[in-house]
Amino acid sequence: MAKVWAYFDAAGPLVGREWPIAYRLAEEERLAVLRGFGVRAFTSMIYPHKPGMAVWLNGWAAGFAARTPGCLRTATFFPEDGAAAYVRAEVADGARVFKAHVQVGGYDPAGPLLDPVWGALAEAGTPVVIHCGSGPVPARYTGPGPVARLLARHPRLRLVIAHLGMPEYVEFLDLAERYPGVHLDTTMAFTDFFERTAPFPRAALGRLADLGDRVLFGSDFPNIPYGYAHALEALTRLELGEEWLRAVCYGNGARLFGVG
Repeated sequence: MAKVWAYFDAAGPLVGREWPIAYRLAEEERLAVLRGFGVRAFTSMIYPHKPGMAVWLNGWAAGFAARTPGCLRTATFFPEDGAAAYVRAEVADGARVFKAHVQVGGYDPAGPLLDPVWGALAEAGTPVVIHCGSGPVPARYTGPGPVARLLARHPRLRLVIAHLGMPEYVEFLDLAERYPGVHLDTTMAFTDFFERTAPFPRAALGRLADLGDRVLFGSDFPNIPYGYAHALEALTRLELGEEWLRAVCYGNGARLFGVG
């Protein structure tokens, strides 16, 4: 976490702008704040940027979930030899959700080393939150193209497109409409911080409303440059209705991850 915060403080190349961390707190304080918001269940998103990291990150995440009530055991992977084996082991050992970060990892999600990984995850039906949009800045393998190729090979994948695919919102809506296992999360979308640089097209709000059973609230807590409540206010001011909000903020996630 110290390294992540240092990267944001330096406005690194994948951030590209000033990014003050709103919840720069010790672990127990962060958990207390999160629970104070009424959060019932949450993930512990991890992702490697080079080979050899995923296994030890998964070990940390397993331990964190075991000692932290409400945390869904989270795992990750990288395109490397042995990835399929450790992903299958994580699924068998109780991983509830995986995280893939194409931008940070700098890899093609449709590359051959990951094909058996995706096959195992599609077979297990385990959700994968994937940062694959080109926001906040594009990278070699970001954008809808690589994900479209991936889904053509593994159409049963349960992908959760982080940040609604920002800024390629429309293209990722297209994929969600084409593949019933594709979900979208709202992380940072519609907030003042990103509406200035990557506004969601208002003409597409009707499509987002129609996909209301596959949209999940996301926050990126604690590494957000505004208060947690602002993300909820940003959704409320879309005026898509109480039923849509209830599904996005609770029902859809509860169903996808099997929590009460």
